[in-house]
Amino acid sequence: MVGNNQNLLAQLHTCGVEFSVSLPFERFCELKRMVEDRKRWHWLDATWSYFETSWLPKSWDDAPYRVIFIRKRYAKPRKGPLQLDLFEPRDTDYQYKAIMTDKTVGPHAVLLFHNGRGSQEGVLGEAKQHAQLDCVPCRRLVANQMYMAATLLAHNLGRELQMATWAQDRKTTPTRMALWAFDTLGTLRDRLIRRAGKVTRPGGKLTLTVSANDTAREEFLTYLDALRHAA
Repeated sequence: MVGNNQNLLAQLHTCGVEFSVSLPFERFCELKRMVEDRKRWHWLDATWSYFETSWLPKSWDDAPYRVIFIRKRYAKPRKGPLQLDLFEPRDTDYQYKAIMTDKTVGPHAVLLFHNGRGSQEGVLGEAKQHAQLDCVPCRRLVANQMYMAATLLAHNLGRELQMATWAQDRKTTPTRMALWAFDTLGTLRDRLIRRAGKVTRPGGKLTLTVSANDTAREEFLTYLDALRHAA
């Protein structure tokens, strides 16, 4: 993620927003040398170990940030024939990552916080899949900006309705998972809106008739009641 994002990280730090970002080894060669020269790693558990330092890219003109180097031990597959009737040899190797952060908690808490970004990526994935955030419908910048704003409003409305209606499912976790177990927009759409119906004209009045569904009716009324109390 870190490239020319110096101003963004500095602004987050100035505003008191805690962050963690992955540093690409292929872009900052000195990180690789720091890992190779490191002799002593501190133990987190049987899988993870770490060391940390203060560091900043030479092209940046800011104060150094905290950088935590993490290595993960994993079983390396063996090639060639194995005497499986006697034993199963296992080699181990390491995967490395470097995390830049302004958090002051311990390295394990930083690792959990950083790995929790997967839930945030899930939010973007939902917006792309169920709200068509990945679509660029027009050839005009302003039109595409309006489309994206409408998409984000639709996504956030679905989340806000559930937050206003249902109780929290969990407390704050080290990975910063959402406090609610949200249904996706696709699930809400299929359950409440995308239902079989028929357009008729009883008495000359255009009417949409759908089959009775007490579950959908109760959920609609729950959302409307929550909105009424929030207004």
